[in-house]
Amino acid sequence: MAQYFTLPAEYLRDFVRKVFMHFGVPVEDAAIASDVLSKADVRGIDSHGVARLRTYVDMFTIGRINPKPNIRIVREKKSVATVDGDSGLGLVVGPRANEIAMEKAAVYGSGWVSVCNTNHYGIASYYSLKALERDMIGWSMTNTSKIVVPLWGAERRLGTNPIAIAFPGHKNPPIVIDLATSVVAFGKIEMAGRAGVQLPEGWIIDAQGNASTDAADVYSGGLLPLGSTREMGAHKGYCLSAMVDILSAVLSGANWGPFVPPFALFEETPSESVGKGIGHFFVAMDIDGFEDVDVFKKRIDDWIEVFRNTKPAPGHQAVLIPGDPEHAAEKVRSKSGIPLIESVVDDLKEISRITNIEFSVGPHF
Repeated sequence: MAQYFTLPAEYLRDFVRKVFMHFGVPVEDAAIASDVLSKADVRGIDSHGVARLRTYVDMFTIGRINPKPNIRIVREKKSVATVDGDSGLGLVVGPRANEIAMEKAAVYGSGWVSVCNTNHYGIASYYSLKALERDMIGWSMTNTSKIVVPLWGAERRLGTNPIAIAFPGHKNPPIVIDLATSVVAFGKIEMAGRAGVQLPEGWIIDAQGNASTDAADVYSGGLLPLGSTREMGAHKGYCLSAMVDILSAVLSGANWGPFVPPFALFEETPSESVGKGIGHFFVAMDIDGFEDVDVFKKRIDDWIEVFRNTKPAPGHQAVLIPGDPEHAAEKVRSKSGIPLIESVVDDLKEISRITNIEFSVGPHF
């Protein structure tokens, strides 16, 4: 049984901020980047929070990430633009590009921004939630290094390629849809491997293309598309993943498909490049251009209430509304702290040793 340590979200956010600054990230950028990672932890998406910090440190150490990028628009027409992230930290490039999309939406009603030459940007829903602060609907997606096999394939060609979109409620919390286009997020495979837990059937295949429940097999085999099999709808997950890859990378000039550079040291580096870095894609839509904002929010409340009142299936107390688990986690974790498994704590201690930035497991409360 894995041992857990619970630390305050603010303590972890501050540690992450200092670590990024240690590697030359400017103060303001480090604060933004630490906020993105903290949001993942607070919302219960453990695979994309401080558990990812060691990988960012590795990438800084080998010079893969530019701590002070010149993030710039390289092409644009009114509501659309392509942004070059200059090999910057995705946790900084992403928020900047998303800001451009929202600024365009404020002027033109919608903003569409494709990004190249960037790195891993954290949880996709962070960007969608930011749009809600401006009474906008926000979309976010990114391609990632190859770990997913295409339908009927036994060789990795696509990333987990997540998509997020958020809609604001009036009295209810927002509807937040954040999903990988693989059968599960790769981070969950990593966390299961760290905890020594067997995977459910239908998540991964081994090197021979056979089904496996051993998390270690994903590195020689691969993840399956959302749906797992053709009979269960894997063609839909495959198509969604292709859409993300094209909008994020083919459109922007980033690397796509099997050519996407790795985010972690253990991942295979492609033998060739077809673009610059990885890619993101952001969309912001001004609600006021479609409907009065308060009217829309109240309609979202009505939608939520109708679905909440659905008769639940046996063994369940209520129907799930997109975003419910994350909203529940945020209520608890913002007060009681972030639970970390021992291997993640060990990584943070090692980062502390490397950077000479103090870190301890407590007591902090």
